[in-house]
Amino acid sequence: MKQRIVVGISGGVDSGVAAWLLKQQGYDVVGLFMRNWHDTTGLISAECSYEDDVLFAEMVAKKIGIPFHEVDLSEQYRERVVDYLFREYEAGRTPNPDVLCNREIKFDAFVEEALKLGAEKVATGHYARVDSFESGSNRIYRLMGGLDKNKDQSYFLCQLSQKQLSYAMFPLGEITKPEVREIAREQGLANADRKDSQGICFVGKVDLPVFLQQKLAAKKGQIIEIPKNFQIPAHGQTVQELAKALMLTPEMGTRIGEHQGAHFYTIGQRKGLNIGGKEEPLFIIGTDVINNIIYVGQGQDHPLLFKRALLVNKEEVHWIRPDLTLRPGESKECLSRIRYRQGLQKAQVICEPEGIYLLFDEPQRAVVPGQFAVWHYDDELIGSGPIN
Repeated sequence: MKQRIVVGISGGVDSGVAAWLLKQQGYDVVGLFMRNWHDTTGLISAECSYEDDVLFAEMVAKKIGIPFHEVDLSEQYRERVVDYLFREYEAGRTPNPDVLCNREIKFDAFVEEALKLGAEKVATGHYARVDSFESGSNRIYRLMGGLDKNKDQSYFLCQLSQKQLSYAMFPLGEITKPEVREIAREQGLANADRKDSQGICFVGKVDLPVFLQQKLAAKKGQIIEIPKNFQIPAHGQTVQELAKALMLTPEMGTRIGEHQGAHFYTIGQRKGLNIGGKEEPLFIIGTDVINNIIYVGQGQDHPLLFKRALLVNKEEVHWIRPDLTLRPGESKECLSRIRYRQGLQKAQVICEPEGIYLLFDEPQRAVVPGQFAVWHYDDELIGSGPIN
């Protein structure tokens, strides 16, 4: 009897080709479309609207010759992803809803629905790989990067558990995006040349301040410019000191304008300040949501944009490979990234009682609280957590 694989089919080319590949490999494939969002507040365009997505998904399923089902997970998505997003912004952190969507929806609530359809595995169009091996009486699952380094999406899967990986299949992990497009054209799939979705997972491309103002009120505050020659106070070289954020105050710089709410901005951001007349572009180097102040500096090489270390709090550390968990006082060489599409950086992962530190060989630009830091051993993603 054929193994039944339920594919999360979204209307995009990646999930469509993933379904086609599995069908060619002889699996009993079922397409399941999930609707996770109804609100259109803040949407910049309707290019990725629900109506278009479900239409393309259904056309692709019909072309491939697989059953097509639909499920509404919008209640779970709002509770587990969107409410989290609002809480994080309100606290002055910049969340990554795509990471939470994979952990809480695609490989949790969606898997539950797939199992009702008789699924033995659940497949998505992620560019990643998963394999496993026996260790004593246990089977250990490994999350690996996709072979297409321009599209490797293992970062977005960094919060998955061993149980979640045991269900996961990633048919696109061994091929490249251009090959996916070519397969879709050869097979006459309706979405072969459809643009990839952008913006917040399942919400779309939004005007973020407008979207956030559903729950976070606009409030005028000061913009303070910190000069590039600002003298950073001398400190030691322990990893704790290197990871600690410099406490900025208005007295360190000059007021140059007003903003509409510190929680609408993030470190490293350039657009949205509406302040001109400077020798170099302004970048946000710090935010203070308690006092509603944002700090900026001229130039993408402003010294306060760079840090050599970061902390993931103990209670937020996630080990994809629990068997490789470090104990306090232990450390290991690793490769790390602090955002999607960033190249892997040489670093040390250091375990201390307060959590996991990442100490980089080279200073990292725009280390953003709330974003996920991940660490790899060679090509395997081992652990992750939100930056403190």
